[in-house]
Amino acid sequence: MYYYFRRWTYVGTWVQLHHLLHARLRQKEGRHKHPTAGCLDSQSVKCTAIPGVRGFDAGKLVNGRKRHILVDTLGWLMVVVVTAASVQDREGARWLLNQLPGGCKKLRKIWVDGGYGGRLLDWVAERFKFYLAVVLRPKQTKKFVLLPRRWVVERTFGWLNHSRRLSKSYERLTRTDETWIYIAMARLMLNHLA
Repeated sequence: MYYYFRRWTYVGTWVQLHHLLHARLRQKEGRHKHPTAGCLDSQSVKCTAIPGVRGFDAGKLVNGRKRHILVDTLGWLMVVVVTAASVQDREGARWLLNQLPGGCKKLRKIWVDGGYGGRLLDWVAERFKFYLAVVLRPKQTKKFVLLPRRWVVERTFGWLNHSRRLSKSYERLTRTDETWIYIAMARLMLNHLA
């Protein structure tokens, strides 16, 4: 079984299957198969004792890996990149945006949090047809605030956390981590299509 899992990972079968399901699900919802807007964020997760790429995220106090994901406005995954947790959000976003699949060709706007500001906004404006819209937390609030458009990507992280395999990073290779995320989202999309 692992032979086929690994082979399909390296030839891109899992990713293609995910993108096909994503297009079908969007059409079922009455949307165009290529989204025009999305939301980008990252999540730091702990690693197990298995050797591999890892780092320390000083902001979250997590020694492990960071999952950078881009979702559409419905919360369905479009692309994921897994890095060491020490990689800054802006750098992870660059890696992710350089790997956008063909299903992202109609993107015009991506909502991000304040950690993605600065030079990244200019870098995106020079290279892509879409732009990054920064959604900031109101300065006067100290409690939890539901930010417009940003809750969608947080809900997707919640969906992913329901998969036991994704509660931590159990994999030696970041590519295998990414594949398990695509498989988990494919399972959720299949349930929604059924």
